[in-house]
Amino acid sequence: MQTSFTPEQLADPITARSEKALRACVHCGFCTATCPSYQVLGDELDSPRGRIYLIKDMLEAGRAADPRLVTHIDRCLGCLACTTTCPSGVDYMHLLDHARAHIEATHKRKLPDRALRFILAKILPYPNRFRAAILGAWLARPIARFLPGRLKGMVAFAPKSIPPRARHEDPQTHAATAPRRMRVALLTGCAQRAVNTDISAAAIRLLTRHGADVVIPKGMGCCGALTHHMGRGKESHALAAANIRAFMAEIATGGLDAMVITTSGCGTTIKDYGIMFEGTELAEPAARIAALARDITEVMAEIGLGQAFAPPLRVGYHAACSLQHGQRITAAPKDLLRSAGFTVLEPADSHLCCGSAGTYNLLQPEIAAELGRRKVSTLTAIRPDVIAAGNIGCMMQIGAKTGIPVVHTAELLDWATGGPKPPQLLAAEG
Repeated sequence: MQTSFTPEQLADPITARSEKALRACVHCGFCTATCPSYQVLGDELDSPRGRIYLIKDMLEAGRAADPRLVTHIDRCLGCLACTTTCPSGVDYMHLLDHARAHIEATHKRKLPDRALRFILAKILPYPNRFRAAILGAWLARPIARFLPGRLKGMVAFAPKSIPPRARHEDPQTHAATAPRRMRVALLTGCAQRAVNTDISAAAIRLLTRHGADVVIPKGMGCCGALTHHMGRGKESHALAAANIRAFMAEIATGGLDAMVITTSGCGTTIKDYGIMFEGTELAEPAARIAALARDITEVMAEIGLGQAFAPPLRVGYHAACSLQHGQRITAAPKDLLRSAGFTVLEPADSHLCCGSAGTYNLLQPEIAAELGRRKVSTLTAIRPDVIAAGNIGCMMQIGAKTGIPVVHTAELLDWATGGPKPPQLLAAEG
């Protein structure tokens, strides 16, 4: 694609990176075949190719985002299926990041939209606030039918229970219970801490059982992904910077072999810290943390499972977009489940998003609901006993639409190697 940025515009490294991404696009349209929003809406401007044209026009002109562009960019899930499909290697992720930040800086949204985004940015990254919001949603259920569409969706999406605060997520070191092989830090996250602490418990048991000292760093919090994807750069960078400092303190204390992540949406963002902080005083430590970041299935694939005795269960594996497209981790989760003894099945649309996508199911509830319905339909068609995923958002999105138990991959691996049966499976039995 030809571009016409001025030398002055290209002096900005972010614009220069976007220009490189735009020039790589050859208009082939392969991306339309795997774009979830295009599959639902059928509008060229709701495909990656269409959005690229809109972004190019806006950035070249150096103009403020207009309502038409904002509508189509907001409808993008950021699932990155297009980057897996693209034969030209277009860096759509960073181009989308640039567009979202430009929208946030130059476009004044309508008051209801501004208010909702403000609420999400001030609640979701903070577990205690998130828990309080869930309680509020429970109180609002009797009047939910009278609420506006988005608020009604938020009330309906609230989990039915809140786990007690988990002491295993407090700053501490969980010592390896097998001969020590490594020292790792575990990201406990934000939303996951509010709605499902069983995942971190399973990860700690799994890692310590296989020879890892697991550190929960002091001062660690949200990775910044949720606000980053809303274009709120100052907030996302502040959250990310706090994490970088927390992990660097652990490196200084005892060294780290890896920074383990159980929420793949966080993993994609943390692995991008080096680029997020380019040209800042945190550039070097950010790049160092990004290089240490590993999904738990990457770490376990390297360590190798010990003796595993999985029951004869059919596991429907849901490949989270942030894992398969954002991080290009496709084989490790399925190989680990198979090596543990599970029968692994995949839905026909394994490359398509379930509709969760961070805050997407709250900001674009109609499109997200349709994608969730399609995903659950194809998962149900393979007749699994349990559904496994590697991202809390996907687990909640799918779990809200099916009676089949939905668990984290780490929970199944923990169970197969000596841990307790996942609570969702116990609940399904009783």
